[in-house]
Amino acid sequence: MTEQPFQLTAELQQAVSSFFQRIPFNQVLGIQIGELTMEQVTLHLPMKPELIGNFIHGILHGGVISSLLDVCGGAMALIGAFANHQHLPVAERMARLSKLGTIDLRIDYLRPGRGQHFTATAQLLRSGNKVAVVRMELHSDDGTLVAVGTGTYLCG
Repeated sequence: MTEQPFQLTAELQQAVSSFFQRIPFNQVLGIQIGELTMEQVTLHLPMKPELIGNFIHGILHGGVISSLLDVCGGAMALIGAFANHQHLPVAERMARLSKLGTIDLRIDYLRPGRGQHFTATAQLLRSGNKVAVVRMELHSDDGTLVAVGTGTYLCG
C-alpha cells in the first residue's frame, strides 16, 4: 500500500493561519499572511511608525526584520511538519506540532529596510522528524533584497 502524497488542503492552510494569528506579537507587528503552500510561505508587513529603528531615515528596525523572518520560517517549518506527521493520529500530531519552536536563527542584514511594505518568503531546505531547516528572504516594496535568514526549528 502506497502512502498518498501530502496535500496542503484549505483546512490545513486555515490551521496554519489560525496558529500564527493567535500569537499576539504577530498582531502587534501587523504581519499579514499572503501565500501558504508546500513550496513557499509568503508574509507581508506594512510599515508603520512603531516599527522604525532609525528615526532619521525611517528605516525598519532590525528586530522587526528578524522577527518577521522567524515567523515566516516557523510557518514553513509547520507546513513541513504537517507533511512528516500525516501518518499520526490527530491528537498525537497536534501534540507534536504544539512544540514548534526556534532552535537557531541567523539573519544577514544586506540593505536598510526602506519602504512602505515588506514581503518575507520562506522555503523548506530540510524537514526531518524532529527538526526543520528553512531559508528566508525579506524584500522591500521596490524589490530590494533587505535581509536573508536561515532558521532551524524544533517541529516534533
